[in-house]
Amino acid sequence: MKQIPRRTLLATLAGGAGLAGCASPPSQFYTLAVVPGTATGGGPPTIQLRRIGLAGYLDRNTIVRAQSGYQLHIDDNERWGEPPGDMIGRVLAQDLTQRLPGSTVFTEAGAITGDADTIVEVDVQRFDLDTSGVVILAAQVAVSRSRGGRGLAARALRFTERPASSSTSDLVAAMSVALGQLADAMAGMLRTTRRG
Repeated sequence: MKQIPRRTLLATLAGGAGLAGCASPPSQFYTLAVVPGTATGGGPPTIQLRRIGLAGYLDRNTIVRAQSGYQLHIDDNERWGEPPGDMIGRVLAQDLTQRLPGSTVFTEAGAITGDADTIVEVDVQRFDLDTSGVVILAAQVAVSRSRGGRGLAARALRFTERPASSSTSDLVAAMSVALGQLADAMAGMLRTTRRG
């Protein structure tokens, strides 16, 4: 049996240790969370939240931290735990259910189907940090009746929230708060359109 020279063995081991030190850190997975708001009745009995429209740069599993100039800042190891459009729709539906007691809210992407009294469509145009480190959520919301498709209201909405720190956990927490603010505005629109 041929013996490997000691110098070659040490060089091989050192090279292997160097490669192990260059390995990428493991991916971290995050999810948006429901943020409670003021619960006030008066919404439509049943609400269908259509599939969320997302700007193309947000429709990815990696978290977009910020835009500056013409460049996006993305870390390949910071990922959403589910497709972002589905996640935003799921959390918004839960936010609305909490804010509109007496209303049943379901998503187009979910397993439940049925005739809703009211349809809500949301198009998210921006959802990341600006250059000053503030989360910006810019979205368009449209509310219509399901029968006849008559439009009742449409608004462009913008919300900001400053994360507590530069950590990704605090970024996601601030994004959750901004999404809760969007749910507050949507709940108000739904109450108003029902009264109208």
